[in-house]
Amino acid sequence: MISAVLCAITLATFWPIVHHDFITYDDGVYLTGNPHVQEGLSWNSVAWAFRTTYAGNWHPITWLSHLLDVQLFGLNPGWHHFISLLLHTANTVLLFLLLRLLTGATWRSGVVAALFALHPLHVESVA
Repeated sequence: MISAVLCAITLATFWPIVHHDFITYDDGVYLTGNPHVQEGLSWNSVAWAFRTTYAGNWHPITWLSHLLDVQLFGLNPGWHHFISLLLHTANTVLLFLLLRLLTGATWRSGVVAALFALHPLHVESVA
């Protein structure tokens, strides 16, 4: 029940992002202007994801996520945002389940997970 409520409030809060375009802040570096990501999943692009410090960071899981998104959906921003939203929703539920397992406090764990889900700090990473 609480997991379903957490999913609902997270999806309802962030759902408008699926109708937005990419932004000019860093989406050009990570997606629209990155030839490695634009080719989608390939042996070369996966190897690149693990070797590169492109954009000043080493984060192969992020690159693999972008590569998979482009492979599945092209450069359609709505789908990229939707996948980010699904990952954030899953993390919210996982946090709730972990806290409940560790503390046994169901409602308190739900409140903490809801605060995690809705905290403004996550807007940039979800959207």
